[in-house]
Amino acid sequence: MSVLIFDSFLTTTEMINVFEDTSVIQAMLQFEKSLARAQADEGIIPQAAASEIARHCDATLYDIPDIVLASRPAGSMAIPLVKALTKAVAASDKDAAMHVHWGSTSQDVIDSAMVLVTRDALALIDNELASLIERLLELGQQHLQTPVLARTLMQPAQVTSLGFKLAGWVAPLVRSRAQLKDLSGRALQLQLGGAVGTLAVMGSKGPFVAQRMAAELNLKVPEATWHTQRDEWVRLGLEVAVLVGSLGKIATDLSLMAQGEIAELAEPSGQGRGGSTAMPHKRNPVSSMIALAAAGRVPQRAAALLANMPQQHERGLGNWQAELAEWPGLFLSAHGALRALGEAMNGLHIDSARMLRNIDALQGLVFAEAVSIYLASAIGRPQAHHLMEELTRLAVADQQSLSNVVSRAVETDKDLSEKIDLPTLKALFDPVVANASATALAAAQLKALRTAFTAQA
Repeated sequence: MSVLIFDSFLTTTEMINVFEDTSVIQAMLQFEKSLARAQADEGIIPQAAASEIARHCDATLYDIPDIVLASRPAGSMAIPLVKALTKAVAASDKDAAMHVHWGSTSQDVIDSAMVLVTRDALALIDNELASLIERLLELGQQHLQTPVLARTLMQPAQVTSLGFKLAGWVAPLVRSRAQLKDLSGRALQLQLGGAVGTLAVMGSKGPFVAQRMAAELNLKVPEATWHTQRDEWVRLGLEVAVLVGSLGKIATDLSLMAQGEIAELAEPSGQGRGGSTAMPHKRNPVSSMIALAAAGRVPQRAAALLANMPQQHERGLGNWQAELAEWPGLFLSAHGALRALGEAMNGLHIDSARMLRNIDALQGLVFAEAVSIYLASAIGRPQAHHLMEELTRLAVADQQSLSNVVSRAVETDKDLSEKIDLPTLKALFDPVVANASATALAAAQLKALRTAFTAQA
């Protein structure tokens, strides 16, 4: 697989290597080696032939660019590869060459190879995902009581806790990790069906060959050939896309909170990270950028998987090939986003003092609902709502603290002063008091998430 320059800087070298041309070709040869060994053990081909075939199943022995080039007119990567393998075996044993790829078909080789490299890709994703989850759980626990503005429709709403916000970030990641483990258990299965999926050439021994191959390759034995039954495979790909969407949500929040005017969070800087060629003062959120780039590209790949599921009869024409081309991009984007956000969270700067200043700058208006509810218990909801509307307008107009405005209103109103406990009222404007509910909910949620995450190990 050739990764273009603007793709490569959005992903990782490790994931590029998983889907690199040599890796995929080697996985295909691994299939051919396993096929020959299983057939020899079942008495379909001679053991000597299987050994000779296995000896030539090394990708470094072949001109891979030439195989890739030849696959275009052939219509399949497997055709020139099998041809090259057969030629190599024939050079040392013509009889053994007659048994190369016996009873199999191109899609068996390619699908099984993609399963093998995808298993490696999922291992990389799981490692990064587990690290990111662990870090977010730690940060959430550390900041259970840290007050921060909650924002709805891009506007300040109420006070919440940073721990509650972080719990909201990590929860979908814990769920995705569980889903990926479950779905991979079903989707990482051998593909072996022969020409039309019936294993006709191998006859009654076909199912036993499949069992031997699956055991050697450590893959699930499928209930039936899945040449054009792509549901389990596509579900796995779609969960990777969902994971990227969740990472994009984290990156969105992080980048907004890192804006200079907000400055509540900041990605790590230094050593050329997040700099600008023109503006030395810039501290660009490059991790968020990579995750957002992934979130912007992955939906199209997911849609392509779905769009190409209606494959014709027993072998797809064009749609299977389109699926193959889109598949690696899901994992390249996912791993790049995970690595980037992991780096950001490991060096995340949290400015809790700035969070308080941002709350204070709103003149106490974000506490209006809590005050209104408290007043309603004394004077009724309609009257309390009407009073708070008047008092908030007054606070905004006079650039005063809502706390002072409400306190004066209570003190100068004999009826209110008799019904309202002023210290209790003033406490409602304390950010720590205001986020008490969020803190309690976050504590419970983080505990449950920690339990679920631990159980996944």
